[in-house]
Amino acid sequence: MPNTSTIVHSDPEILGGTPVFVGTRVPVKSLYDHLAAGDSLDEFLDSFPSVSREQAVGALELAREITEAHAAPAR
Repeated sequence: MPNTSTIVHSDPEILGGTPVFVGTRVPVKSLYDHLAAGDSLDEFLDSFPSVSREQAVGALELAREITEAHAAPAR
């Protein structure tokens, strides 16, 4: 599992506690919104230069791991 302390955090003093990329005020949700809209990872990174590629990929890896850990077994 990626080291979450270097990828994302939530602080009530930053955007009311919305999860953001560490060292930025960029909500992690922005990454998912861009990808859902059909933008590439590079387009997202161009729009938010304060987010590193490693952070963005790490957030996607975290989402995958959480999804896999909580997936319901097939019936």
